Amino acid sequence: MIPFSILDLAPVTEGSDAGQAFRNTLDLARLAERLGYHRYWLAEHHNMPGIASAATAVLIGHVAGGTSTIRVGAGGIMLPNHAPLQVAEAFGTLASLYPGRIDLGLGRAPGTDQPTARALRRYFDSADAFPQDVLELLGYFEPAAPGQPVRAVPGAGVEVPVWLLGSSLFGAQLAARLGLPYAFASHFAPDAMDEALALYRRDFRPSARLQQPYAMLGLNVVAADSDAEARRLFTTQQQTFINLRRGKPGLVPSPIDDIEAYWTPPEKLMVERALACAAIGDAGTVKDGIEAFIARHRPDELLLTANVFDHAARRRSFEIAAAVRDQLGAQHGPVANRG
Repeated sequence: MIPFSILDLAPVTEGSDAGQAFRNTLDLARLAERLGYHRYWLAEHHNMPGIASAATAVLIGHVAGGTSTIRVGAGGIMLPNHAPLQVAEAFGTLASLYPGRIDLGLGRAPGTDQPTARALRRYFDSADAFPQDVLELLGYFEPAAPGQPVRAVPGAGVEVPVWLLGSSLFGAQLAARLGLPYAFASHFAPDAMDEALALYRRDFRPSARLQQPYAMLGLNVVAADSDAEARRLFTTQQQTFINLRRGKPGLVPSPIDDIEAYWTPPEKLMVERALACAAIGDAGTVKDGIEAFIARHRPDELLLTANVFDHAARRRSFEIAAAVRDQLGAQHGPVANRG
């Protein structure tokens, strides 16, 4: 069975705060480690009251320091917001502290709104320089050459697996050209998934970092003891998307009984399209959904995410998903993990 991993945004729920979000993140990471999840990624977002993972590298260090075996990384660092040298130093530091456990996923979007992007970026058109910035960053992880004027300390010669993230053909093309693993944001922007995957696999060029294509796909998975309860828990994520599109991002809301009364018909269509890659229900429903998703898209790895309001229910959801993984593994047999 392919590896299952987790994407976490360190959600700040209504009535809570960032400190509790960080405690929940570490608790969930420790549970994920015990359950056999392969990696635990955190994402960079800014100016969003319900997401506490803005200082992503700092939070990765917190999670890696509180766990012992699970891989911990960024899904991702939004490279236009940072100088490549600073990213290399940060992740060179993390990989030196926790060797063999740190991943660096790179994204091209700002991870925020336009005013905040202007406040963050070194220069506002930096997204256009993304390919050059990726190459510069990769160079800092190479062993330093004699007379090299600028080097990452630490970072030079440190093993840091670098991934490219994307929701369009751009990232797939770049990942294929550079011979890097690729993670597609199908959990919130699935429209170009099939085309991007086909392009990535067709055009992949082996590199010193990766000999064959390796694609990870995001999937919303909310599991509970009944289909009805899982659908109710999922209304938290649905409300979050609606609030963001309404220009009113806030703390993560509690679930509601009647989502139909909350959204307009156009909003419903938008949310259902954005969150189409989802397995929501009890263990049997989730198993069927995950199995069908894998059969159709053939990912090398799944990156599960669950924006669930109650921390205990979120833990339970990932417990059920891990049991589903084990059931599928027993059905289909193990496969070698290349990630």
